[in-house]
Amino acid sequence: MPYNTAAMDEVKRSGERITGVELMPSPGFIKEKYPIRGEIRNEIAGYREEIGKILKGESDKVLAIVGPCSIHDYDAAIEYAKKLKSLSEELSDTFFIVMRTYFEKPRTSTGWKGFILDPDLDGSYNIPKGVEVARRLLLEISELHIPLGCEVLDPILPQYIDEVMSWSSIGARTTESQVHRNIASGLSVPVGFKNSTSGDLNAALNAIRSANYPASFIGVDHQGRSSVFHTSGNEFAHLIMRGGDDGPNYYEDIVEDAGEEMKERGLLSSIVIDCSHANSKKDYRRQRRVLRSVIDQIALGSKYVKGFMLESNLFEGAQKLECGKESLKYGVSVTDGCIGWKETERILRHARNVLLSAKNKDLEELF
Repeated sequence: MPYNTAAMDEVKRSGERITGVELMPSPGFIKEKYPIRGEIRNEIAGYREEIGKILKGESDKVLAIVGPCSIHDYDAAIEYAKKLKSLSEELSDTFFIVMRTYFEKPRTSTGWKGFILDPDLDGSYNIPKGVEVARRLLLEISELHIPLGCEVLDPILPQYIDEVMSWSSIGARTTESQVHRNIASGLSVPVGFKNSTSGDLNAALNAIRSANYPASFIGVDHQGRSSVFHTSGNEFAHLIMRGGDDGPNYYEDIVEDAGEEMKERGLLSSIVIDCSHANSKKDYRRQRRVLRSVIDQIALGSKYVKGFMLESNLFEGAQKLECGKESLKYGVSVTDGCIGWKETERILRHARNVLLSAKNKDLEELF
C-alpha cells in the first residue's frame, strides 16, 4: 500500500536516500486475517512451560531444535514439519523437539535476507506478503501440533508472529544489541542468546543478564502505532554455544567452564549446543560429530547441557540463488548446508538409544 503523494514528498525531504515508502498492514490486521485457534494457543502455552522446565532442570527431557537453516519454500516446510512431527512422537520419551522456522537471515555483508523480507526470492522485497505468508505457514504447522522456534532479528516482526512461537533465539551478530536484549526481556517464550562470531561468551552472558531484568523500549502495538513497551524480564534467557573464529566450543571442558561462570554470575546455567556454524566448521556433515559429543556429555550427567540445535532439511546440502528460483532443487537449503532427512532420523534415533542406555546404567557399553 503506497503512501499518498504529499506524504511521500515529506519523506523525501526528510530522508534524501529514501527511494520509496510503503505502508505495512498492522499486526492486528494480520492476526485478524489469520487468527490462532484457542486450542492451539493453549498447546503453545504448554510447550513454553515444558521448555522452561527443561531449562530449569525440572524435566529430564532434552530440548532439540531441529529444522532448516531457513524457510524458503512453503510446501517443503509443510512436508518437513509432517515428517518431524512423526519422528518427535517416536522420540518423545527422550527429546522435546521444536521445529526451526527461521524466516530472517542476518548477513555479514549481502545476500538473501529471508522469507519474510523477500518471499519471492528475487530481490523484490515484498515484505507485506512475506509477513502474511509466514504467519499463515506458522499457523498451518502449529495445527500439526509441533512447537516452533524462530530467530528474532527485526524488532517489529515479533508482533506479527510472537503468539505462535514456543522458543526463540537471538543470533551471534545481534546478541550485543540493546534493542534485542530489551525485546527478549518482554518475549513470552524462552530465549537463547548465541555467543558472538568471535567465540567470546561475555556478550551473550551480559545479554542474558540484561534480558532477566525489566526494560522499556519503543515499538509498534497491534494497531501499528508507535508505543512504549514496559517488560517484566525473561527468567528463561539462556546460552547457545555455536563456536567462533577460534574454532568449536562444544567440548566438555569448555562447556563446563561456561556453565560454572554462568552459575557464578547468578544466571540460569542452561546451555544449548548449536551443532552447526563454527562448531561444525561450517560443514553440515560434521553436525553428527558435534551431536555425538553433546549426547555423551548429557549421558555422563552434565549439569549444564539442556539441548542442541541441528540444521536439517528434506535433502542434504545447500544451493545458490544466483540462477533464479526456477532452478532450485526442492527441499534443499538456500542458505547454510543442512543434513538430509534420512540422516536426521538416523542420528536422532541413535542419540535417543544412547541416552536411554545411560539412563539404564549401561554406560560400560557406551564408553
